[in-house]
Amino acid sequence: MTKYREAVQQMLTENKELFDEFRPIHDAYMLNPAVNQAKYNSIGSTVMDTIREYERRLCAKMGGGMYSKFSANLSEKFMEEIKKTFPKIMFIGVE
Repeated sequence: MTKYREAVQQMLTENKELFDEFRPIHDAYMLNPAVNQAKYNSIGSTVMDTIREYERRLCAKMGGGMYSKFSANLSEKFMEEIKKTFPKIMFIGVE
């Protein structure tokens, strides 16, 4: 398994309660964004903080030096893997 997939799995496992709480809100937001936007943004900010922390951990070692250009690609792959589980994750905070 690739490092970014391992990081996503680790994040979901270590923060199971948070993501279990977020799943029904995410699903409700997919069905009716206008009604569920406030609640989605509320819990979504905590979820995004968690995602950014794991993304930072994953990419931190590659940030400097000759591999810095791969860090952006790794970050993209990490987010794409999360979008497979939560397709509307990037709509957190959108008004």
